[in-house]
Amino acid sequence: MMRTSVQILVIGGGPAGSTAATLLARQGFSVMLLEKDHFPRYHIGESLLPSCLPILDLTGAREKVEAHGFKRKGGAYYAWGEENWELRFSELFGTEYSWQVRRADFDQLLLEHARSEGVEVHEGVTVRQIGFEGERAVSATWERAGGEGEEATSGVVAFDYVLDASGRAGLLATKHHHSRRHHEVFKNVALWGYWKNTKPFGYGPEGGIGVCSIPHGWLWQIPLHDGTVSVGAVITKEHLREQQAKQSDIAQIYRGHIAESPLISNLVEGAELSSEVKAETDYSYVTDRFAGPGYLVAGDAACFLDPLLSTGVHLAMYSALLSAATLSSILRDGVDEADATSFYTQAYRTAYERLLVLVSVFYEAYRGRDEHFFNAQRLSRREKSNLKLHEAFLHITAGVEDLADAMDQERAYDAVAKELVGPDAEAGNPLANHNVNMLQPPDDPGRSLAGLYLAIEPKLTLMYADSRKPEAV
Repeated sequence: MMRTSVQILVIGGGPAGSTAATLLARQGFSVMLLEKDHFPRYHIGESLLPSCLPILDLTGAREKVEAHGFKRKGGAYYAWGEENWELRFSELFGTEYSWQVRRADFDQLLLEHARSEGVEVHEGVTVRQIGFEGERAVSATWERAGGEGEEATSGVVAFDYVLDASGRAGLLATKHHHSRRHHEVFKNVALWGYWKNTKPFGYGPEGGIGVCSIPHGWLWQIPLHDGTVSVGAVITKEHLREQQAKQSDIAQIYRGHIAESPLISNLVEGAELSSEVKAETDYSYVTDRFAGPGYLVAGDAACFLDPLLSTGVHLAMYSALLSAATLSSILRDGVDEADATSFYTQAYRTAYERLLVLVSVFYEAYRGRDEHFFNAQRLSRREKSNLKLHEAFLHITAGVEDLADAMDQERAYDAVAKELVGPDAEAGNPLANHNVNMLQPPDDPGRSLAGLYLAIEPKLTLMYADSRKPEAV
């Protein structure tokens, strides 16, 4: 039987939901997690950033991930326009690696770890709607489909707070608030498949991702620990429609784009495409509501950007850390709910918008013979007016304003890559100073968000930067 009330309900068992649930359970809170699928389940997004490592340390899952044997990712190699350069994490981030993962394995590992840390996990349970009292979220209606010899069940669970980590489904954003906005830029389509018996890529750091521009977009190659290689193509929806008018076979369109890159076509020469070609579109969006009375929205349920800089799992786990600290500060440490949720919204939105700017500017740096795809990725005036980009621009203007005109592409990307972890990041700690300096009391309280900053030790919480307000106890 499922309980009818819980302190914190988490919807979704992906990296955002599992990570937040684990962190909260380790802080002593009662946490229930409802996941609509039965794990393992397939998910795209195999390439991780080093920022995930310290968060995995905080959850206690780092050793389990290490032991699984995922492919270590030493960085990236870019064949971008007429330029070629490599990014080594050991040089830019103060750590030597992240991982290339099979998300079915990685996500299941995190979910099982959450269960081992005391999270009450229910798989095969779909949350249909959230109940509100006024503007405050107070309950969730759930359903469990009946299996062989079992009847379908349903019920309602009340909670003090809910974390919506329901992924692209975005329960609160799409069903209740109708607050999701798709970006005018990045109206792209990703096509991908998995290959066996490929040749070695031969460029860049060991286990690194390869990113290669083509006239109407770009390609990725990601080596995985099972010997397969994920190969994907990102093109505009408009270009795909033009191609489909001539060739209806999506697999042939996919192979045609691979042939446009000497590096990727050489990689798959003589290899076997061992999966169907998958496609995903309309994946660049943001919700207008990251938090509110009784709820937070994390991971892909709140926003997703673009696969170019491999930031999907990073944003999921980063928002999970922020959400766990936010809820801990409210429920245990006496931080005002409005202050805490304002901090969460500003911190997560700033992180997202900063990366939005970086990806857009990175696209603008392309100098290929056919720039139609890359010009289409620029932030429009309307797009900028719809975003709160002030904090994002403050953090990146020194290194990014002249990126499009930079002659030295390696040096330009070096500046961009460092912005992913902040200009003052401490060596060996990619989480430190990410996006905004929230991990220690700011010298100037005006640099804090909503008057708060993130504290990890001796406990995970938010702390008031202004000494006139009582600190968390």
